[in-house]
Amino acid sequence: MRQISLLGAAALGILALAAPWRAPRREAALGTRSACEAYQGRPEGWLESPTAGMVWIEGGRFVPGSTQGYPEEKPGTAHEIRGFWIDRTEVTRAQFEDFVKATGYVTVAEREGRAAVFGTPTAAELESRPQPWWRPVSGATWRNPEGPGKPAVPAEPVVQVAYEDALAYARWLNRDLPTEAEWEFAARAGRDDASLHRAPRDANGTPTANFWQGDFPLSNTREDGFERRAPVGCYAANAFGLHDTLGNVWEWTRDVFVSPHPPSPEVLARPATPDAPRVIKGGSFLC
Repeated sequence: MRQISLLGAAALGILALAAPWRAPRREAALGTRSACEAYQGRPEGWLESPTAGMVWIEGGRFVPGSTQGYPEEKPGTAHEIRGFWIDRTEVTRAQFEDFVKATGYVTVAEREGRAAVFGTPTAAELESRPQPWWRPVSGATWRNPEGPGKPAVPAEPVVQVAYEDALAYARWLNRDLPTEAEWEFAARAGRDDASLHRAPRDANGTPTANFWQGDFPLSNTREDGFERRAPVGCYAANAFGLHDTLGNVWEWTRDVFVSPHPPSPEVLARPATPDAPRVIKGGSFLC
């Protein structure tokens, strides 16, 4: 049995236990704007209970992939998913800070001295180069995601986190990162793949996730109330009790990116090279 941490490219996490441990535990109420803005970024029992801030997901059988996505997202073979624990929110800046304080860990962005930051491009930039909205910014790290002088809010999902950073955090907690199949199984929460390709809005047309509204990448109308990242848990949870599985920030998985989906999950877990690209899931405030 596994415990999984959700880290933003940000982060989620998986926990490996010998048997389900489901002692009653109080958790901060989330799912509304007022609740998420009051949240301090650390779940009840954090660093005391092995499953603090986590949700138990019963296993099952499903086919990962989508009939309506990009070619590399086409459905693969059926997977048998064993039960696991998974973070109910993306890992917060406050949680990652506790990890750094305890271990002295230095992230890839801190070592390299810069990271990519979203910025609105000009029309000329859109014509002249691919993805001109990504700009290298000196000093952009998990502490200051947009650069020096712009610190992250404690309850926001931690970002500017590379795969090796996410894995180090998960291992500090004796957890793991989710496989792509585990992540998708938890995020779907029983929904078919078609429902995941509709814009996340309620019956009144109100956004139910933090995603881009308007003319990307030139104009964000902010119907959802946020220009960039939102604190975790501002929107209602899915049927499994997980927040922000759609939008806000992308989340790391431990699987290698292979197109199309391979016939065996072992292919994903055993990369040919240590630096093979990994799968990120969930979309973000940019899409």
